[in-house]
Amino acid sequence: MAAPPKRILVVTTTLGYRHSSIETAERVLASLGQSSGAYEVELAAVAPAGDAESDAYKEQVRAMLERKLNPTALKRYDGIVFASTTGELPLPDKDAFIQWIRDGGAFIGIHSASDTLHAYRPYADMLGGEFDYHREQVSIEALNRDASHPANRQLGATWNLGGKLEEIYVLKNYQPARVHELLVLDRHPNTREPGHFPISWCRDFGKGRVFYTALGHNEHVWLMPAFQSHVLGGIEWALGLKGGDVDQRSAQNQ
Repeated sequence: MAAPPKRILVVTTTLGYRHSSIETAERVLASLGQSSGAYEVELAAVAPAGDAESDAYKEQVRAMLERKLNPTALKRYDGIVFASTTGELPLPDKDAFIQWIRDGGAFIGIHSASDTLHAYRPYADMLGGEFDYHREQVSIEALNRDASHPANRQLGATWNLGGKLEEIYVLKNYQPARVHELLVLDRHPNTREPGHFPISWCRDFGKGRVFYTALGHNEHVWLMPAFQSHVLGGIEWALGLKGGDVDQRSAQNQ
């Protein structure tokens, strides 16, 4: 008898820049769960109907997150996805949220999940890095650091996103010794100067697992089968449904 699907909460709420691809991301994440049978999606989504800076919108966000992410509610979920979230989201108990991951929860961060909760240091420490800046969109050729990992198995030795443009983040406070790198650039995405620029990684966090990919700015990226396999593999790994290496050899060898 097949195991029942895992339950994940997909958070797409923003208190900052709001990506136009969010609605596509919500649909794709739900579809991947349904087609794979791996998980079922519940949304934590409030989109501003007007002024995103209004007190009324901020209260909507606060009330929704209080319902969905309070310490008791967290027990309902196997995984939490932050998909293109931004800003200082008013989580009802930030410390309890981090502890939930440490106690065995799965956290999946996509794109601007790294541009979220900058003022709460334990979040960036859990994630492994945070957004610093980006420039104009570019085409890239990412290096696959672990072709055996579920998030990377369909990507080949390098991956150029089918030649499509994407917004590439440059990160700060990156913790290479604490993560297992999956995708990296060996040149700055815009200046082309040689360097080390991580795109995706995973890590153990206490008894929990964390997967992050900086990709996903554009709708056309979300619609790519290769990106969908990357995200699904990362989610399945974080949920413990598929195995994958999490040692730090790929980071320590830099």
